[in-house]
Amino acid sequence: MNFSTPIDKVSNIGPVYKKRLEKMKVKNVGDLLFHFPFRYEDLSRKTLISSIFHEEKYVVCGEVISISSGKTAYRHFSYSKAKIKDSSGEIEAVWFNQPYLAKTIKKGETLLLSGNVKRSKDGLCFTNPFFEKTDSLKKKNKLLPIYPETKGVSSKWIRFIISSVLEKIEIKETLPGETIRKNGLCSFSWALREIHSPSSFSAVKKAQKRISFERIFLLQLSLLKQKMALSLQKGVPVPIDIEKIQELVSQLPYKLTDAQKKAAWQILKDMEKSSPMNRLLEGDVGSGKTIVAVIASLVATRGKYQVVLMAPTEVLARQHFDEIAKLLWRFKIDIGLLTGKKDKIRSKKLKGDTLEISKEKLIKKIRDGELLFLVGTHALIEEKVRFKNLALVILDEQHRFGVEQRAKLCLKKSSGIPHLLSMTATPIPRTLALTVYGDLSLSVIDEMPKERKSVITKLVSPKKRKEAYEFIRKEIKKGRQAFFICPRIEESEEKNDSPWANLKSVEEEKENLSQKIFPEFRVGSLHGKMKSSEKEKTMKDFKRKKIDILVSTSVVEVGVDIRNAGIIVIEGAEMFGLAQLHQFRGRVGRGDFQSYCFLFTSSWGEKIKNRLNALLSSKTGFQLAEKDLELRGPGDFLGKRQWGNPDFTMNAFRDRSLVESAKDSAKNILQKDPNLTKHPSLRKRTELLKEKLHLE
Repeated sequence: MNFSTPIDKVSNIGPVYKKRLEKMKVKNVGDLLFHFPFRYEDLSRKTLISSIFHEEKYVVCGEVISISSGKTAYRHFSYSKAKIKDSSGEIEAVWFNQPYLAKTIKKGETLLLSGNVKRSKDGLCFTNPFFEKTDSLKKKNKLLPIYPETKGVSSKWIRFIISSVLEKIEIKETLPGETIRKNGLCSFSWALREIHSPSSFSAVKKAQKRISFERIFLLQLSLLKQKMALSLQKGVPVPIDIEKIQELVSQLPYKLTDAQKKAAWQILKDMEKSSPMNRLLEGDVGSGKTIVAVIASLVATRGKYQVVLMAPTEVLARQHFDEIAKLLWRFKIDIGLLTGKKDKIRSKKLKGDTLEISKEKLIKKIRDGELLFLVGTHALIEEKVRFKNLALVILDEQHRFGVEQRAKLCLKKSSGIPHLLSMTATPIPRTLALTVYGDLSLSVIDEMPKERKSVITKLVSPKKRKEAYEFIRKEIKKGRQAFFICPRIEESEEKNDSPWANLKSVEEEKENLSQKIFPEFRVGSLHGKMKSSEKEKTMKDFKRKKIDILVSTSVVEVGVDIRNAGIIVIEGAEMFGLAQLHQFRGRVGRGDFQSYCFLFTSSWGEKIKNRLNALLSSKTGFQLAEKDLELRGPGDFLGKRQWGNPDFTMNAFRDRSLVESAKDSAKNILQKDPNLTKHPSLRKRTELLKEKLHLE
């Protein structure tokens, strides 16, 4: 038996369990052994029932003296209720919405219970505790591993199967001996056995460190190998045209910050090289990333090379098209817009006017090299779109695009691999950047324009809504405009107990604001279900101040620039992530007046308040990213599904010393063995990792 052995070749796993395990992405023995416990119950901390006096977490062991099921008087929730007895006394345990437990648990069985004890009208009682029948606990170890489960696959069953596999399998070492010694790591075999059958919490920590190091090490090895391979590829060297850059910068209505100048220079120096650039431009909302990208684009187009900019939404693509065309028209550069709907070109011949042309004509101009700058959405990666001399690919909000989409865009060239500039206004903490973007060079714009005022952010309870509405009314009467953001487009069909059920929709909020709250103002709406022409008209009307209040979904989250907008109200703020809320806040504060962000929430729990207060106290996306990481952990921050790593490995991503040690070890191996020919197992594993990971 080895890691590649199919799961149905393991004893006690037939067709039924095979199907259930495949739902958990467990297809072979390796997947099974890497299905790690998410916590451990400390059986040595058992408490006598007579010693339970407070509402805390307890572990008790006792005999079931009664078991029943029923429904609550209020809202008719189903429940199962058991009475447990040990040598010192009795206590009840209740499980809500699990009526089947009344048949699973039998009178006379001995249960281990672990969970929170709450006070009810009948006294202290376990509420929804973890439980296990003690016939499965006849073991020396005092720590009980608890695994992620699925329907028909219990933690107890997983423990039993893994235990039987560990008795039969020979686990070979996976890291070079030098790497293990240098980093003070335990063996792979010992780590796997301790994680699944732990002798102590300290042993678990040691084992988790080894597994985490290995995952980060392999990730770094894969990313650095890609970076080395890219450096050997033929790129498109683009000479720097200082004179044209100075001409563009001198005509701007503002001064570039030092951070913008530094980032632009790093990008231009990369583009001079014969190897393709692979750089991430990270900057806060409103820090001026677009003009840095325009500077790089101007240099490329002056050399008669083509540039393509891909945006995640049609609204943002159109905005980029308009803004960049204004900046570059005087340099006699034609710019095209391709969104899959109406296709346009802004031409030097038309003195800055926009001409709508057919898709076929636009694609021909691109293919023939007549059009040097193309802006668009996912329509850019269509098979028909081909470039004659593509030198620079720019991805705005790069985390919105998958690896395959990026690769398709970068393959649209005639000779040489084009330079890649990825941009994001969602800063991630330094340690995560070190881990996740190991294959990218990083440029950071960490300085805001001096004239930019901080947006005042307020958390508004239901009782304070009227007060907030009056403040908004006064601001709009001063000439300002406002965004109202709603989580949904239409009224909900969800059941009443759904967290989404009472959230406002764009359509109902537009009606509510225009008829009841602000009848004196002009109210418009914007969402993804609207036709392209409708969205374009709405945005133009809002920009031209024909609309006072725009009710929208998250379609305006990224990049939308309305300088006269001074207020943004976010309905159901608790339903959005902190990074997303910060992006919303960035839609205002672009003029020279004071702007405001109001977070409307109907949920007033402690956790929600703590999370939303983090937005109030963080002035920059970089500060917020660190707080978001503290509150949610790297798993939620990066998205566990695309990484396939357990919680403890995701949490290790914020351990800077571990990340740097893993990166140094990966560098040392690649310096001596660039193609990993002396390390065939590492080469195979990095190739597999590259296939599995969906790095965005």
